[in-house]
Amino acid sequence: MGQTYRYTLGTQTYKFRDLAQLMAKATPPRSGDRLAGVIAQSAQERAVAQMTLAEVPLKTFLNDALIPYEDDEITRLIMDEHDANAFLTISHLTVGDFRNWLLSDFVTPAVLASVRSAITPEMAAAVSKIMRNQDLILVAKKCHVTSAFRNTIGLPGHLSTRLQPNHPTDDINGIAASMLDGLLYGNGDAVIGINPATDNVAQAIKLMTLMDDVIQKYEIPTQSCVLTHVTNTIECIEAGAPVDLVFQSIGGTEATNSSFGFNLNTLAEAQDAALSLKRGTVGNNVMYFETGQGSSLSANANHGLDQQTCEARAYAVARKFNPLLVNTVVGFIGPEYLFDGKEITRAGLEDHFCAKLLGIPMGCDVCYTNHAEADQNDMDNLLTLLGVAGCSFIMGIPGSDDIMLNYQTTSFHDALYVRRVLGSRPAPEFEAWLSKMKIMQNTQDIILANTIPEAFAKPLNAIAGGS
Repeated sequence: MGQTYRYTLGTQTYKFRDLAQLMAKATPPRSGDRLAGVIAQSAQERAVAQMTLAEVPLKTFLNDALIPYEDDEITRLIMDEHDANAFLTISHLTVGDFRNWLLSDFVTPAVLASVRSAITPEMAAAVSKIMRNQDLILVAKKCHVTSAFRNTIGLPGHLSTRLQPNHPTDDINGIAASMLDGLLYGNGDAVIGINPATDNVAQAIKLMTLMDDVIQKYEIPTQSCVLTHVTNTIECIEAGAPVDLVFQSIGGTEATNSSFGFNLNTLAEAQDAALSLKRGTVGNNVMYFETGQGSSLSANANHGLDQQTCEARAYAVARKFNPLLVNTVVGFIGPEYLFDGKEITRAGLEDHFCAKLLGIPMGCDVCYTNHAEADQNDMDNLLTLLGVAGCSFIMGIPGSDDIMLNYQTTSFHDALYVRRVLGSRPAPEFEAWLSKMKIMQNTQDIILANTIPEAFAKPLNAIAGGS
């Protein structure tokens, strides 16, 4: 049984029954934890919980599982794959010491890479709870995580985008128009990824074929993905479809993933199937995962944990399968879990920090639903902060309004903005293609061409002429 934690402040003694409650009470406020009944009851209780958590040794997280080992395959994954030798570097630290160590000049990108396998998701979540936003940004900036398939994502000084050409009826012409629009704004180096309106194997194959035709015709150094259920993608591979990446939404508990209809064995089967196709040209990272704070609570599968700790545990699942892409759809689940722009911003920075610390190629869908207390200025702020923090990729959607999923996110123009203001570049292979195709007249300064490139102008003129 885990220990009880106490902290005396003046004449009042605060008591936390176990590590899980201490973690929850130390978490910055958000509506999902209030809904779950695990939030601190006052700012003073939260501050006390954070001070108490800062004194907890990192070793505690290896001996006191927040979800019992025998009850949860994610706990077993975390414990069984922990690197004890790498942990020797930080094993003497408390959570507070760990924060100071991460922020120190001694801890370089190389040092952080050497201890990734020693850090558990719970350690990452714990230290994030006692960090300011600027701390999360500074440390994440030092975490260099790259992945590759047909191009290289996550290099320092680079920001990639997912071109998301969703359509409410999966209309091929509408999707193709959005793809062309995005490419002409320099978007799509992370992936061209479609959420299908009609989710079945036949429709997935149709959309995969469309994207593959475009990628092959124009020799685009990028990858495609239909965001269908992992079991559907396995069937698509068996049917001979042109599958680049395997997608799945993942959570941080076995029960969450069971509610999504998969387990770790399912992901392993899918990864093996995708690797067998050998479609990558510069790398073989074939998995694409999405996460989001609140998914475990919405599935009634959070085991009494706060939503941010559950979210961090999902990154253990991602890390197991060496993904090309992982992104937190940070404001998509709704204001029941992240109420306003401030909570969405904090969650986005936490998710990015924890994932990068664990060695995950993390991006972010900087987004909100229409009933959240947030607006596009909040998203501009978070986008800029994540760009400073070295976020691997963001979304690119026409007009920042996804007309199929009905939420607000980032546009093709937003990617141009953050690349220009921060000097970030597309993936190098994709940047070379943008220059070759004359989509950009100056890739160094992210300056678009004044005219539609000839390779795209010819088919557009043919369509306009009725050919």
